Amino acid sequence: MTAPQGYVPGRFRIDDYGDGGFRFADMSHRGSILALPTGVRAIATASWKEIDAATIDLALSDSGGLDLFIVGTGKDLMPLASPLRARLRDAGVGCETMATGAAVRTYNMLLDEGRRVGALLIAV
Repeated sequence: MTAPQGYVPGRFRIDDYGDGGFRFADMSHRGSILALPTGVRAIATASWKEIDAATIDLALSDSGGLDLFIVGTGKDLMPLASPLRARLRDAGVGCETMATGAAVRTYNMLLDEGRRVGALLIAV
């Protein structure tokens, strides 16, 4: 069975970001990503304003279980809508929102610690 297009199974550090994309798993991807314990998935979300319940539900259903979900909102820190935060809280998942650069660094640190962390990272 092959992986769906835009999906790489496994846990990967984000090696670099910028120029509209990310480097991980010895490859690069242009656009935003959803990095979960089960794999890294391309997502069409281009702005923090586009983060919706379907995106959060995908993260929750595809993650294999999370303790913390980090949202990288792009160049600047922007708020995640209260209903989306509530959706994560109701699932027992903590949520931290920050600019994408800080989100990448935090995600990598928690991944290195073996934590069950996921991240939605908006490309910058």
